[in-house]
Amino acid sequence: MDRATTPSDEHPRERELTAPDGAWLDLCLPGGRLDPAVVGWSRRPLHRANLRGWGRRKRWEYWGIVTPAHAVGVTVSSLDYAAVHGVYVLDRATGEETTVDAVVPLARGVVLPDRSGGGRASGRAGKLVVTVDEEAGGTRLRVEHPRVGLDVLLARPAEHESMSVVVPWSARRFQYTVKDVSRPATGTLRLGSGPDADTHSLPVGRSYGVLDHGRGKWPYRITWNWAAGSGDGRGIQLGGRWTDGTGSTENALLLDGRIHKISDDLRWDYDPADWLRPWRITGPRVDATFHPEHVRVARTELGVVGSRTHQCFGTFTGEAQADDGAWVPLDGLVGWAEEARQRW
Repeated sequence: MDRATTPSDEHPRERELTAPDGAWLDLCLPGGRLDPAVVGWSRRPLHRANLRGWGRRKRWEYWGIVTPAHAVGVTVSSLDYAAVHGVYVLDRATGEETTVDAVVPLARGVVLPDRSGGGRASGRAGKLVVTVDEEAGGTRLRVEHPRVGLDVLLARPAEHESMSVVVPWSARRFQYTVKDVSRPATGTLRLGSGPDADTHSLPVGRSYGVLDHGRGKWPYRITWNWAAGSGDGRGIQLGGRWTDGTGSTENALLLDGRIHKISDDLRWDYDPADWLRPWRITGPRVDATFHPEHVRVARTELGVVGSRTHQCFGTFTGEAQADDGAWVPLDGLVGWAEEARQRW
């Protein structure tokens, strides 16, 4: 498709934040409110989530991994009143799902650093143990459970950028997120245990991980859309609904390791009566179609709080516009698109 080339300076732009190596920006003022001076986005994690108060704080690390054979999701999280941890594995050929979820009252034992990459993240619940450690060249993700085991290195190539942004609903309600797509993944996935265990090596050069690092103080009810696609030298990160009207977005194109920030609110068209129909995600710099192959339905009910997520796995086609105005094909990127509804 032929498109006009329009430089990014003719589109909406958010404030890009920078800081010297080793320095960070405190997300909150001493009283616990959002510091308006640190609202913006950055190409590497810069913010320290010095959150105060109890009950509205939401903190999590989510890693999604897609290989030619499997899709994997791993969560370590604290909602203050509970820790919610889990691992999910999809066999992309058969549609078979393996799910291990755990809830720990009052978030006992969960470890979540206040800076992305600032130390170990871990959660334990019964026989499920999840650990996330930074090491030379990347992030080591481990899961231990009788039904599922994972030992994966998510490489961080030289000059690889991520998309970090502060989303302000108000001085008291805000979110800091780091979305890091197209991290090359190597390692092993185990399904089952003992002599019947199946161990799979992640295919080198065809397996990718995506990080969602979240820290914030949320409204009680929220709905979001999220899509992420990864591939060799390219990646796409798209969000919607929860950021609309805030002046911030979590939208970005990754091209050869560099982030091209997209500051437009996007239009999401999909069919909740048929989640496997193609999804359309469009805006002035995005014309993407997501083609689902499987839908995961996840529900959590803890009395007055709960969540419902429809997460579809599949592939992307379409285009997104780089900062120089060139349109970059998204064809062949693998990942997911989802709708999540939260009461928390």
